[in-house]
Amino acid sequence: MTIAFIGHGYVGLVTAAVFADFGNKVWVVGHTPEKIERLKKGDPIFYEPELQELLEKNIKEDRINFTLDFKKAVGESDVVFIAVGTPPQETGAADLSTVFKVAEEIGKNLKKGFTVVSCKSTVTIGTNKKIEEIINKVKPKDAEFAIASCPEFLSQGTAVLNTFKPDRVVIGSDSEKAIAVLTELHKPINAPIIITDLASAELIKYTANAMLSTKISFANLIALYCEKTGANVESVLDAVGIDKRIGRIFMNPGVGYGGSCFPKDVKALIQIGKSLGIDTILLDGVEKVNSNMRQMVIDKIVKNSPEKNITILGLSFKPNTDDIREAPSVYIIKDLLEKGFKINVYDPKAMSKIKGVFGDKISYFENPYDGLAGVSTLVVLTEWGEFKNLDLERVKKLMSGSVIIDGRNIYNPEKMRSIGFSYFGVGK
Repeated sequence: MTIAFIGHGYVGLVTAAVFADFGNKVWVVGHTPEKIERLKKGDPIFYEPELQELLEKNIKEDRINFTLDFKKAVGESDVVFIAVGTPPQETGAADLSTVFKVAEEIGKNLKKGFTVVSCKSTVTIGTNKKIEEIINKVKPKDAEFAIASCPEFLSQGTAVLNTFKPDRVVIGSDSEKAIAVLTELHKPINAPIIITDLASAELIKYTANAMLSTKISFANLIALYCEKTGANVESVLDAVGIDKRIGRIFMNPGVGYGGSCFPKDVKALIQIGKSLGIDTILLDGVEKVNSNMRQMVIDKIVKNSPEKNITILGLSFKPNTDDIREAPSVYIIKDLLEKGFKINVYDPKAMSKIKGVFGDKISYFENPYDGLAGVSTLVVLTEWGEFKNLDLERVKKLMSGSVIIDGRNIYNPEKMRSIGFSYFGVGK
């Protein structure tokens, strides 16, 4: 099958590479010449484990092509996926302008015969109907099409694996012909296929991300109870998570969620609820707890670092990605700079991106140890594997102080205190 992806971000590029690996001919359409040239050379632009190898393999096999030309890509494709960004507006509502813009370009360039136009971008309910209206206004007379929604559920850091082996595939459409085409396309994926209507498919992605965000904020709320009472949050959540109705996955206390999905999708779902006259008190609370966790870490740093010189390990919003969108580190660094802190930072993958935000306002180091000399406080904000395996005795000798603020609970409190650290985790 020949398919096209409009957009080469995490969703578009990863999914395109995987479908190319299944043997399809895949087009990827972008709008920046420099990025398209980098992609043609096998450079995925962002860091995602296994993606570069997968990309290089399928470029070599001539199964994936990159272009700026809608006509070339859309004009020969059986399925066209919209995979562009839907960033939040100031109100929190999703900005759908790029989705509608590319829908018009797709419509103008549809081939003679039948094409499925499927949206992978996270969009508000009713968006696919608007896409259909836009395409109908501009399409060639001899072009036929049907609209579908195939939301993605990949997780940065494990996106390639999530695409090869997802928990489920969702196909939403009012067209049996579109459903048949998309079902055939997804045959190589061994996962349950959920067939539903457009509105349900649109809401499924928001619901999934809101639920996962809720689990994180719930765990953080319980962590606050633990800090006030002397309870251990890990013991509490381990015991609660054994209950099959609840489960332990994603109930991990820390500095809160970030990234390109959870924050914007919770905000968007709140705005959708308000537009429908629904009380969004639960989601309002999820968002507030997440914000509070960042402030809690800032308060611990300020209280325990009178010298105002710290090293932060971990800048990306989660490990195995270089993405700093809505990362807790960005908020925390901005606040501490305003308070006069001198800040050293290190991250295995996100250094260039954080440098693009803060420039020479902070100091950058090539390994976690070099940034520790003479600082009073070490702050961990991302649970990268290499941080879990630090030589803690060496860390203690390098630092002038002994404060460890562990925003991801990666260290054992008893061990840290036995070495001589003043250790502060989350909820213990």
